[in-house]
Amino acid sequence: MLDVDTVAFDADDTLWHNERFFRLTQQRFFRLLADHADPDHLAERLLAAERRNLGRYGFGVKGFTLSMIETALEVTEDRVPARVIRELIDAGREMLAHPIELLPHARETLAALHGSFRIMLITKGDLLDQERKLAQSGLGEYFDAVEVVSEKTADIYSRLFARHAIRPERAAMIGNSLKSDVIPVLQFGGWGVHVPHDLTWELERADPPRDHPRFRELSHLGQLPDLLHPPLPISG
Repeated sequence: MLDVDTVAFDADDTLWHNERFFRLTQQRFFRLLADHADPDHLAERLLAAERRNLGRYGFGVKGFTLSMIETALEVTEDRVPARVIRELIDAGREMLAHPIELLPHARETLAALHGSFRIMLITKGDLLDQERKLAQSGLGEYFDAVEVVSEKTADIYSRLFARHAIRPERAAMIGNSLKSDVIPVLQFGGWGVHVPHDLTWELERADPPRDHPRFRELSHLGQLPDLLHPPLPISG
């Protein structure tokens, strides 16, 4: 059981589905460019473009869409039909308008913790899109604070915790990304709780720090209240 008073949650693929929509759009991208390159080559080139563009466009659908367009231009040597560019733009717009699908246990877990802990949402990506997803999720009432950042590093967590007067040793960050949600918080002195998702973006992969004393891993979000609350006495 963790002795904490603040519980911070990641959003995408921790509280609601996100990566699955990127994967579906990527498959659409492969089909549109099937006459120019095979899927493996396209995936490699697209990932390289995303990595290269993170510093320019940040995380999220808009940067992903621009990276798809850039990759399409590269693999076709600027001969990609305008129709394909149009379809890629449409695909990005559809992602930005897609309804939110909560992950199992998300609402129940937040409801169980609400009132007993200070609950935060710390997510990265495009501000407008993250605000849209939070509003559509119906989970906003559970959060005492919401922070949308461009990246998640130990320094950024340090500044966020200082802004909200949070002692790191009394805070736990819950998320699906070891690289963004867990390891930076451990480096800063907090607790990192990993809740794996079936789909993980290649640029978010990292080795789990299993030997770290403040690292925990859960099979699903519904196990979190038992990690934070004392177990209830068994009657009878």
